[in-house]
Amino acid sequence: MKYQNKIAYQISGVRALFTDPVSRVGGEKFTYMVPTYQALKGITESVYWKPSFIWRILRVRVINKIRTESVGIRPIKYNSNSNELSYYTYLRDVIYQVEARFEWNLNRPELQKDWNENKHYAMANRAIKAGGRRDIFLGTRECQAYVEPCQFGEGDGYYDEHDELSFGI
Repeated sequence: MKYQNKIAYQISGVRALFTDPVSRVGGEKFTYMVPTYQALKGITESVYWKPSFIWRILRVRVINKIRTESVGIRPIKYNSNSNELSYYTYLRDVIYQVEARFEWNLNRPELQKDWNENKHYAMANRAIKAGGRRDIFLGTRECQAYVEPCQFGEGDGYYDEHDELSFGI
């Protein structure tokens, strides 16, 4: 099935940290090897969002080789003026291509007058060209990202020739 409101963009950043609160025990943070669906949805909403529609992520493509780096961080302890050393494991030098589409938010029928597919499609593409409407982050706030338009599948990706990859847990 083809969707007329399909957009594609490339997102890149020096670091990324896609983590789960369960994995943050003791202040340590460890990233997933690929962005989660909700992280991609949040990134897309940062590019362009209206309450009259919901973004659906169709595909994601990992362009650069998956590499990690651990960094010692001194977060402030709660209920104390001291701090302690924690290690955060980030993804490094990431580039992803994302393809998404929007569908109308049926939970908001009062916004039906705003259900103009061509208008929102054009505005989403303009927002991608402008680098997004809000600040873009790859998982956490310290991982700033940059968005630009792309043709999904264009260019070489490190994992293009791999059929299936296991990412563990």
